[in-house]
Amino acid sequence: MRLSLAACLPEAGPVFARSSKSADARNGCSYIQAMNTEPLRHALDRFTHDAAATSGRPASVMAGVHAIRFDSPTALIHDVYRPLVCLVAQGSKRVTSGGTSTVFGAGESLLVASDVPTVSQVLEAGRTAPYLSIVVELDAAILADLADCAPAASPLATSAVRVTPTEAQMADAMTRLLALTDRPDGLRALGPGIVRELHYWVLAGRHGGAVRALGMPGSHAERIARAVALLRRDFAGAISVERLANEAGMSASSFHDHFRRQTSLTPVQFQKQLRLVEARRRMLADGASASSAAFGVGYESISQFTRDYRRLFGAPPLRETRAARDRVAAA
Repeated sequence: MRLSLAACLPEAGPVFARSSKSADARNGCSYIQAMNTEPLRHALDRFTHDAAATSGRPASVMAGVHAIRFDSPTALIHDVYRPLVCLVAQGSKRVTSGGTSTVFGAGESLLVASDVPTVSQVLEAGRTAPYLSIVVELDAAILADLADCAPAASPLATSAVRVTPTEAQMADAMTRLLALTDRPDGLRALGPGIVRELHYWVLAGRHGGAVRALGMPGSHAERIARAVALLRRDFAGAISVERLANEAGMSASSFHDHFRRQTSLTPVQFQKQLRLVEARRRMLADGASASSAAFGVGYESISQFTRDYRRLFGAPPLRETRAARDRVAAA
């Protein structure tokens, strides 16, 4: 079902090939057989139902952990992903980054190893069988603390976005975490330990080498992450490349090269994408006007905002907000 549905959509780039078990063995990486994710699916379905999660709006489990539910396939969703791991329990999704696309679904996990712009689309979802996933943002401090405990693995791919079968330990940890949502005291006491456990399994897994550098003080990945954190905090303000380079402890030219290599964008492009994604969210989710959203994210010219918005999202802001309202009215 997933493959036939994906084939009906326009191609957005080459699709990642899955590594076979024999290929993993040739790379010297231990392969842990993916488990049945039915307990995780059931836990996510119950949690999002009990949390009255709106389709497409994340339901917070705890800080840095969010449950996602979609009751129908979606249009293209633009975002700038943080480093994260996403375990899918039901449905399927396509994510495109850097011109390369991958389709993944139930029993698979998406690993994002750095801050990157993405375009995603939920492919399989329905009211009786919604798309269900749980997302955990990766914490560089936890990765650094666990780096010496987890076996070192060489990166299997150069892309920041990759897919792997969900390992039994990861699915079990997330199922246990969701079970604690019925006990807020237990969630506060035990939840951080389970999140730490998940970080360990990410480091010990097939793609652990891709995220290990995030927790290494002084690595290029860690330095660029500091600059990205500054951009995310102050994206609406005027931030010079020199200030960002200073935050990363690099020369301006070295910073620019490493930033583009890690995020696929220049610092200016990255800030612009953050602004546009946030402006779109304010218009579609909060009902803000185009001018209010534009000025709120740092634009000084409505005409420039409209040009940039149309270039990224394919339609001017007013047309898109009207279409969104029409969809809501029809529903």
